[in-house]
Amino acid sequence: MEYIVQKIGMSRTIGVPSVPVTLCKVLEAKVCEINEDKKAIVAYSDGKKTNKAIAGQQKKYNLSKEFNRFVTLKVSNEEVGDIDVEALKNAKKVKSTFTTKGRGFTGVMKRWNFAGGPGGHGSRFHRAGGSIGNCEWPGRVQKGRKMPGQYGNTQVTVKNDVVSFDEENGILVLKGAISGANGKVGKIRIIK
Repeated sequence: MEYIVQKIGMSRTIGVPSVPVTLCKVLEAKVCEINEDKKAIVAYSDGKKTNKAIAGQQKKYNLSKEFNRFVTLKVSNEEVGDIDVEALKNAKKVKSTFTTKGRGFTGVMKRWNFAGGPGGHGSRFHRAGGSIGNCEWPGRVQKGRKMPGQYGNTQVTVKNDVVSFDEENGILVLKGAISGANGKVGKIRIIK
């Protein structure tokens, strides 16, 4: 089963040893349409964005204005309505998929953990990438070379153990860290 969650932040458990945990809020979602393979069109609230396509979907499924995002998820629901969160009570492990923090255009030291050159005066080689190819052969820069460029803003999936689930408040507590900034919306999937 899959759910849309929002990352709240990190904390830790009280006890010996203390365990770092990530808190996620399971977002209120409506199942709009269910296919044969248990895949469903699910609507949830994410900001105030709207356009004619979203308005058409809201009218088609008889949804209120706040449900303005639509995704396809594997659900345990038998009929349309509120998403069923019963499966989270007994879940032991989940896979969480979030987008990492974007860091823009970065150099090789930050992006690939290159050591860089000596820091002293006169070295003239501090934070640069250095040589990038051979001389006559192959006569080009080979694919996959670690170079400066866009860093972050990629989708990452990690496995986490479930510590607890507060059904009343919709708070899921996962062991360890997950990618992304606090407040970002992602997806979790229960695994065996």
